[in-house]
Formats: sequence, structure tokens, C-alpha cells
Amino acid sequence: MSAAFKRDVSINLGYYDDALGDVSRKRQSILRSWRRLSSLQRMVIGLLLFATLIIAIFVLPGILNKDNLLSSDPDIKKAEEDQLKEKDRGGGLKVEQVVPPVDEHSEISSYEFFAQEPNAKQKQIIDAFKHAWAAYKKYAWGHDELHPISKTSSEWFGTGLTLVDSLDTLVIMGLKEEYEEAKEWVEKQLSFNVDNYVNLFEITIRNLGALLATYHLTGDDVMKTKAIDLGKRLLPAFNHGSKIPFSDVNLANGVARPPKWGPDSSTSEVTTIQLEFRDLSRVSGDKVYDEAVHEVSMHIHELPKTDGLIPIFINANSGDFRPGSTITMGARADSYYEYLLKQWLQSGKKLVVFKEDFISSYEGVKKSLMRRSEPSKLLFIGELLNGRNFSPKMDHLACFYPGTLALAYHNGLGDEYLESAKEVLKTCWEMYNRMPTRLSPEITYFNLAEGVAEDLIVKPLDAHNLLRPETVESMFYLYRITGDQKYRDQGWQIFLAFEKHTKLKESGYSSINNVKDAGNPRFRDKMESFFLSETLKYLYLLFSDDPKLIPLDNYVFNSEGHPLPVFKDSVVP
Repeated sequence: MSAAFKRDVSINLGYYDDALGDVSRKRQSILRSWRRLSSLQRMVIGLLLFATLIIAIFVLPGILNKDNLLSSDPDIKKAEEDQLKEKDRGGGLKVEQVVPPVDEHSEISSYEFFAQEPNAKQKQIIDAFKHAWAAYKKYAWGHDELHPISKTSSEWFGTGLTLVDSLDTLVIMGLKEEYEEAKEWVEKQLSFNVDNYVNLFEITIRNLGALLATYHLTGDDVMKTKAIDLGKRLLPAFNHGSKIPFSDVNLANGVARPPKWGPDSSTSEVTTIQLEFRDLSRVSGDKVYDEAVHEVSMHIHELPKTDGLIPIFINANSGDFRPGSTITMGARADSYYEYLLKQWLQSGKKLVVFKEDFISSYEGVKKSLMRRSEPSKLLFIGELLNGRNFSPKMDHLACFYPGTLALAYHNGLGDEYLESAKEVLKTCWEMYNRMPTRLSPEITYFNLAEGVAEDLIVKPLDAHNLLRPETVESMFYLYRITGDQKYRDQGWQIFLAFEKHTKLKESGYSSINNVKDAGNPRFRDKMESFFLSETLKYLYLLFSDDPKLIPLDNYVFNSEGHPLPVFKDSVVP
């Protein structure tokens, strides 16, 4: 718009001050001014007057009567009632209702971890851990990951990943000397002021989860201090105008972004940070962490799903699931279902909304993902490609699910959960037992056609083993809950297979390329941090004879095997 036009439309309509009150002269002045206006100016003024009239007649009465309309409209009343019901189920709980005031001593374990007397099998598992730890110390101390074949190290985040991820395992196994040395490194060397983009999910479950768990087990304040520092540096991932956090955040400058490969985040990643952030609020007394993840959880809760099941991708900008994404219990979705149940348990069973979502998802798994193979009728969990087409593909990652189902049974969800847990775990066991190395492949396909000899199909590119924990994790839960000795027997066979096929003489353990070739499984030159933080930890706990060692009623394990306390007022034993 030109300056001349702006000046012309800012006209004087003749309402000047006249001490004599000459009304006739005023009217003549107004009329002359109106006649001098162009057609466009008259049209603008007419539209403004017309809009004012419409507002006065139609809009203003609606605003004035808003309260009466809200109270009388049956649809609005129903919506208000639904919101109240949602609050009763936990969806509308304020953070301070879920996270009570922090008592400095209420959540520090009194268990004497360094005074344990391990049994014979536990001693062998400790020896395996010490062998891996010695190799890490010799070739990769303070670095993220060990490459045991080349005897080198590499960085992923630059935060001492393997060391920090192993802290609570050192405590639980009673390795005091090794723990004190690692603690000194944390105190003097660990810094999160790293000018590097890190994955929000991975650093949360590994670094943050380990620091929080170790603080709760030992009461060492350095763990609490480091956890709070890391938590503050992760918060920018949530501050971009969406209820879904960005996947990556720079720890030094606080800049967050979606993944390099596109705008979508993995659904499991944005829904597997809740236990850690809620616990951080508990530890720090600052509810900002709980508020951030609760908003994410409630947003996911409100999104439309397929029989309670979620697609594997969600857009961090729009907050919507990617249409046509795969539905699976494996990669990019697995721990969403795990954390539904565990959020309910961690909150002292206050957040009932997540229990209900878990139940709904279990019904969806039974309806859409569970099938039986031929000829052995093994119960397995497949996938829905494009959200519609069934594929008999099962990731080893999905073997966490039997343990989660057993935990649901343990907390009153019914016998059916335990029966499903037993059957799916039997399938996971067969994924180990039927391989020549007695180690499971990363991915297994199941035969659905009648008249064939073998249930399991393993493709060459899926035959690798990454030292994963999910099956022995579920065996730990099933043994704790049922006392059935077969889970220990099976777990021991898996441990011996790790010893035979993945152990190196001087430099720890390595993932392997081919579980179908017992003579030459071929090392991949990587020892994952979760082998120390989860696999060996769950094996150690599987063979524990002490029910007070991390009791299931007082702790929930995060997705990386780090035990976090259930929110109770009593002291955690």
C-alpha cells in the first residue's frame, strides 16, 4: 500500500470542535467531506460500518451468553464429563500428584550389595563380566564403545557410554573395587558439555538411566549431580512448539533437530524416556522433567490407533503418526508397550490411563500380531507391513514381551497374561535352541505353511547376534514370578553359548555374524554396552537366590536394564 493511499484513507470526517455549536455547519461539512471521497474510500468505510453492525448483532450476545451456552449444550457437557473421567484415570493428574515431594533418604537402597555371597553360577557370570570389563579398561577406558577384534575404541556420544551404562551392574554384582574406580572417573572425567548431537532416547536410557539407578542403589551424590546436569541439557529437545520431542539434541549448545534421514521420529524413542524423566523429577525436586514427558505420553494416548497398536514412525512437527507405517513388537515400537505398563507401576499405580492402554494393546497383539507356526505351533508375534499386511517376521527385540506380560500378571492383570508370556518365551527359547551355535539370530521368520519340517526361517542378512538381552531378561522375570527351574536351565545354556562363540581370549566379547555356522560364526568387532548393562546383569539376577536383590515390587527396570524405584513413601529395601 502506497504512502499516498494511506494518507487519503486517513480523512477528516468534519468532527471538529465548534464552541458555537453550529449543527447545520457540521452536517454540511460532513456531507462535503463524504462527497470528496473516492468510490474505494466510501466502500472501505461502508464495509467497516457493516462489520461493526454484524458484530453488535450476532457475536456480542454469544460472548455474553457463553457460560449459559456451555452449561446447556449436551455435547459440551459430555466432553466435560469425559475430561473428568480422564482425570480420574490419571490422564489429567498434575505432576505434583504423581511425583510427591522428595525425601533425600526415602529412595536410597539399604541393601548390602558389596557384602553378597554369590553362588557358583553367579561367580561364573561375574568372571565373564570382569573379563569384558578388563578389556574395556585396557583398550577403551572412558570411551563409548570397545572394538575387541581390533582392540580399539570409538565414540558415539562422547560420554563414556560403556562405563556409565555399566555402573549399576558393578554395584548389583558387588564389584566394589571396580565400582570405586568407575565412580572416580565419573566424578573427575565425565562431562556432558559435548559439542555433539546425541540421540535423546539412547542417551536417556543408557546414561541418564544408569546414573539415576546407581544413585538410588548407592546414595552417591555425584551420580545425582551428573544426572541433573544431563537432564537439563536434554530439555531443549521438547521446546520446539510440538508435543513430540526432536530426536537429536546438542549437549553443548542446546540446539535440537529431527533425525538426518527425515522429519519422523521412531515412536518407541519418544515414548521410552518417561521412566527416567519422571524419576529425575523425583530426585531433583523439579517437576519440569515429568511435565515434559507426561505431555508426550498423553498426546500419544489421544492419537488414533489400530486396536491399541501404534505405527513405528511419528512426525515431530505435526505430532501425527506417519500413515502406512509398519506395526510391530520389534524395532522402533517395542519399548512403547513396555513403558505403558511400567509407567503405571512406577507411579505407584496412580497413572491408570497407561494400564488401560497396555491392556488395549495386548488385545490388539492377540488379534492382529500373534500367530502359530508350522509344524510345531509355536506362538510368535509378527508384523503388519504398511499397517495392514501380516508378515511372519519377529525381531529378537520382541522377546522382551514375555517378561512384560509376566510382570503384568504379577500385578494383577490375570492368568491369560502369564500363559501368553510362557508361550512366547518358549518361542524365543527355540530361536536359540534350534541354531547350531545355540544363539538367536537378530530376525526370524516363521513358517505358516503346512507340510514343512522346520518352523524357523533365518535369512543370511538376519543371522547375526548382537549379544542382546531380551530373552534372558524375560527368563529372569518368569523365574522370579513362577520359580520354574527350566528358565534357569535355558538361561545357563545361553550363557555357555556366549562363552563358547563370542568370547575372545584377551579382549572381551564380540557380536557375531552367523549363528547358523558353529564352526565359523565370524566376529563383528563390537561389544555393545548393553551386554554389560543388561545381558550379564539379567543372567546374574536370574541365578540369584536372594528375593531382596532388586525386588520386582519395589523397582521397575528401564529399557536398558537400569532399576528405578517405584514411587512409594516407604524406604526401598
